[in-house]
Amino acid sequence: QVQLVESGGGSVQAGGSLRLSCAVYGYTYSSSCFGWFRQTPGKEREGVARIYADGITTYYADSVKGRFTISRDGSKNTVYLQMNSLKPEDTAMYFCAADPLVSRSSCISDSWSIHHWGQGTQVTVSS
Repeated sequence: QVQLVESGGGSVQAGGSLRLSCAVYGYTYSSSCFGWFRQTPGKEREGVARIYADGITTYYADSVKGRFTISRDGSKNTVYLQMNSLKPEDTAMYFCAADPLVSRSSCISDSWSIHHWGQGTQVTVSS
């Protein structure tokens, strides 16, 4: 059974850091695409970062580029989002998402089909 389980959210002051984790169950990594999204009440869900199965090919939204880093640890079946220099506008519920079978180009160009979502983890950044 496929399952994505996020953890690592919390409250932090502006300028601080958090690392989100997404434990992946029931997936193989050979051609998967993983992404982090965030959403606040009344706003559309925003794609923050994506990483392909090779662990090298990544994409970042302009709003987080240079501050967030997405990575994966194949030995632990986990995808991470390291968030540095956090700002109050980063406050949101963060979700992990996955597509089990997609090309690298489709993953990075946002032409992927999300098959699974995690339950979300809340990040709150105070000024």
